[in-house]
Amino acid sequence: MTNTGDSQQRKGGRLQVVLAAIAVLVLFLVVPPLINVGRYKGQITGLISRSLGRPVHLSSVEVRLLPWPGFVLTDLSVAEDPAYGAEPVLHANTVTASIRLLSLWRGRLEIDKIGVDEASLNLVRATPGHWNLEPLFNSAAAAQAGASLASGSSPGARLPYLVGTNSRINIKDGPEKLPFSLINTDFSLWRESSGEWRIRLRGQPARTDVSLHQEETGEVRVEAAMRRAASLHQMPVRLDLQWRKAQLGQLARLVTGSDPGWRGDMTGNLHMEGTADAAQVRLQLRAVGVHRAEFIPPQSLDFDANCGFAYSYVQRSLDNLSCDSPLGDGHIHIEGDKFAAGATPRISAALDRVPVAAGLGLLHALRNGLDPSLEAKGDLSGSLVYAAAPLPAPAKPARKYVDPLPQGNILTGSLTVQNFSLSGGGLSRSVEAAKIVFAPAVAAPGAPQALAGTLAIPADGASPLAVAVRFSLAGYAVSVRGQAGIARAREFAHAAAIPGTAPLDSLAGDPIAFDLAAEGPWLPPAGIAPATSTAADVITGTVVLRNANWKSDALANHVLIDQATLHFEPAGLRWDPVIFSYGPVKGTAALLLPASSPTSASAPQPCMPQLQLHFASLDAAALQTALLGAREKGTMLSTLIDRFHPASAPPWPRIDGTITADTLVLGPVTLRGASAAVRLTPTGAEIGSIDAGLLGGSVHLTGSLNRPSTDRDTPSYSFAGQLQKINPAAFGALLGLRWSGSPLNGTGKIEMAGYSSKDLAASAKGTLHLESGRGAIAAAKLPAKSLPAAMARFDSFSADAAIANGSVTLGQNQFNTGANQQSIAVSVTIADPPSVSFPAVKSIPDQR
Repeated sequence: MTNTGDSQQRKGGRLQVVLAAIAVLVLFLVVPPLINVGRYKGQITGLISRSLGRPVHLSSVEVRLLPWPGFVLTDLSVAEDPAYGAEPVLHANTVTASIRLLSLWRGRLEIDKIGVDEASLNLVRATPGHWNLEPLFNSAAAAQAGASLASGSSPGARLPYLVGTNSRINIKDGPEKLPFSLINTDFSLWRESSGEWRIRLRGQPARTDVSLHQEETGEVRVEAAMRRAASLHQMPVRLDLQWRKAQLGQLARLVTGSDPGWRGDMTGNLHMEGTADAAQVRLQLRAVGVHRAEFIPPQSLDFDANCGFAYSYVQRSLDNLSCDSPLGDGHIHIEGDKFAAGATPRISAALDRVPVAAGLGLLHALRNGLDPSLEAKGDLSGSLVYAAAPLPAPAKPARKYVDPLPQGNILTGSLTVQNFSLSGGGLSRSVEAAKIVFAPAVAAPGAPQALAGTLAIPADGASPLAVAVRFSLAGYAVSVRGQAGIARAREFAHAAAIPGTAPLDSLAGDPIAFDLAAEGPWLPPAGIAPATSTAADVITGTVVLRNANWKSDALANHVLIDQATLHFEPAGLRWDPVIFSYGPVKGTAALLLPASSPTSASAPQPCMPQLQLHFASLDAAALQTALLGAREKGTMLSTLIDRFHPASAPPWPRIDGTITADTLVLGPVTLRGASAAVRLTPTGAEIGSIDAGLLGGSVHLTGSLNRPSTDRDTPSYSFAGQLQKINPAAFGALLGLRWSGSPLNGTGKIEMAGYSSKDLAASAKGTLHLESGRGAIAAAKLPAKSLPAAMARFDSFSADAAIANGSVTLGQNQFNTGANQQSIAVSVTIADPPSVSFPAVKSIPDQR
C-alpha cells in the first residue's frame, strides 16, 4: 500500500511540473502580443537617457522573453553633448536590454544590462583635460547617489551593465575625427560596488588614412577601476593596459603614417594608480628581434625597459622618472624630473659596459644602406647630466671683472668607449681605437646639446684620417679630413653607403684628399620611403683626385686624370673641374649628378646628369685613333665594336651634355668655336644642335646616333642643317679651286652608318642645296682647260646635289651669266682631300 501511494504521489508531482511548463510556455506565447510595447518604448528611452545623462533615440522596441526577459531595440542613438560636437556619442543598429526582475515587484521598470553589437563609440577631447565621457560619469554618479534614497524618491536611473562586441571606438579632437581608432572591439562597463565602476576592453588599433596589415598592429587590452568623485579629474583610477603582438613596422606606420623599415615584435605594459591630477605609472617596453626589413643581422637588437614616473594629465607634466634596461652584458639607468611646458627638465643617464655592438645594431635599425656585415666591438661606460645651468655667482668687491657661468641648459659628464673595433663590411682590416672619449661640445645659440669625440684612422695616406663625431638626441654630424689610399677609401665608402662613389671601383692612382662633413637626423622625416630614407642626410665638402686613371666599360682605354675635384652639395654631386687626357686627346670636364628625388605626375622623370666637355684643340683623326685604336682584327677596334653591340655592351647612361671645342679639325676642314648639345640615351644619342664657325661662315646641325639593335647592325647617324655665309675663297681652296665673289649659303641632310671613315663615306646618303651670288672660279691645282668656261665668271649660282656612293654629285644646277644659263656636271669624291671632276658640259638655251 505504501509503495502504491508513493508511486501515485510521484506521478502527481511530474504532472504538476508538466502543467507548470505548459503554463509557462503558454505565458511566453500569449503574453508578449498582449504587452503594450509602445507604452514601454517611452519608458525605456527615458530610463537609458537618465542613466547616461544624454538624449536617447531609438526606432522600435520588441519584447524578448528568452533567454532572459528584456527588449530588443533598433537603431539606438545616444546624442552628444553640444559642447563636444553634433555626432552621436554612441550608435548601434541593434541593442538588447535585459530587465531587472526585482524592480518589477516594486512596480518599476529598470534596465539591468544593455548589449550592443557592431556599435560606433566616439571619444571626444574638447579642451585640454576634458573628454565627452566626463558628463556621463558625473550623471552616473548622481544616479548612484539617488539610488540610495528611499524608494520613489530616486532622481535618476542606475547605470546598467554595458557590453559591446565587434564595435569601433573613434577618437576625435573637437569636431575633427582623427584617423586613429580601435576596431573589432569588445568592451564592458559595470558597477562593481557602490560608487565604483569597472571597465574592460579589448581591441585592435587601426588608422583610416593609411594602408595597414591589420593583424600586425597588435591587440590592446585594458582593465580599469574607477571610484566616484566630484569630477573626472579627481576620480581614483586603477588602470592596467597591455599592447602585445605589435610588429614594429606596422606600429611605426600606425603612429607616424609611414614604415621606416623596422621589423621585430613589441610588447608594452602600463600600470597606473591615482587620479588624472596625480598618477603613479609603471611602464614596461620589450622589443624582440629588432632589425631592418632588408636583412636579418646575426644578433638582433633586443631590449627590456622598465620605467616608473608620476604623471599629471591636467598639467601635462612628468616627474620622478626612473628607467632601467639591461643591454647585452651592460646596463642603462635613466632618471629625470620636471618634464612640463615652460620648465627645464633634469635628466641623468648612467651607462655601465654597454656593448658598442648594441649601438651599431640601433644604427642599423634606424638607417638603411649600412653594410649589414659590419661588426663592432667594445664597451661604452660613463654618465651624463642635462640640467639648467646654475646662476652666476655674485661678484666679489675685490675683483673688477667676474666671468659669468654658462647660461641656459647645459650638458655635463662624459662617455668612454674602450677597446673599439669595427670590422666586416668589406674592410680588409679593422678600424681600431683603444679609447674614445665623448664629451659635451660647446653648443651654438639655439643649437641642441651634443657630445663630440675624435678618432684617427690610418688609411694608407700621408697622414691618418681625422674623424670628428658629434651627436645629439635629434641627429648626428661627422667630419672627415685627411688622405686615404684609393682601395681603403673604396672600402670606407661601400661600408658607409656614401652615394656617388661608384667611380672608385674603376679608379687607381695617388691617395685621395678628403674634406667632408655629413649631418642628419636619426630618423628620416615622416612620409619618406624606406628606399630613400637617407634623403634627409646632408653631405658637404670635397674629394680631390690627383694622378689617377679611370676605366669605363664603354671605353676601350683608360682615362688619365691629372686632377679631379668632387663637390658634395645639397643639389647633388659635382665633378668640377676634371682635367683629363685620353690618348692624344686632352680636355676638361664638369659633371653634375643631381640629388635623387621621387617622381610625380608633374615631373615623371628625375633630373638627368649634366655633362660639360671642353677641348682647346680637337683633331677628329686623333680622336678616332684614341677611340678606335689600330684597325687590325682582334685589336682595340674590335674591342670598341663589341662595346657597341647590344649583346656585350651595357646600356648607355642618360646624360644631358654640352661639348665645346675652340678648334675642331675634321680632315681638311677646321671648325672654330664648335658647340654641341647632346643627350645620351640607352639606345643612342640625340644631338639637339651643333653650331660652329666653318670656312669663314657658320654651320648649324641637328642629328642623332642610333646604337645597333642586333649584332649584325652598325651604328647609324643622321644630320640636317644649314650653311651660312661660307667664304668662297676658303670653300674653293678645299676643292682645289680659286673661288672669289659672294658668300655661299646652303641646306642639306645626310645619313650614314659604320665604324670607320671609309664605311661612313661609302654609306653616306643625302641631299645638298647650295647657292651664291656673283663670283668667279679658276683652276688652282687643276689645269685651266679642265674647268667649264661658264665657271670663269657668273652672276649667280645654285645647285642641288645628291650624296651617294662615296661622292657628291651636282644634279640640277645653274650658272647664270647675264641672259645665259648653263648647267655643269660636277662630282666631288668624299675623301681627304676631296677630288673634283667635271664631265661634259650641257648648255641650256636662252629662255629670255
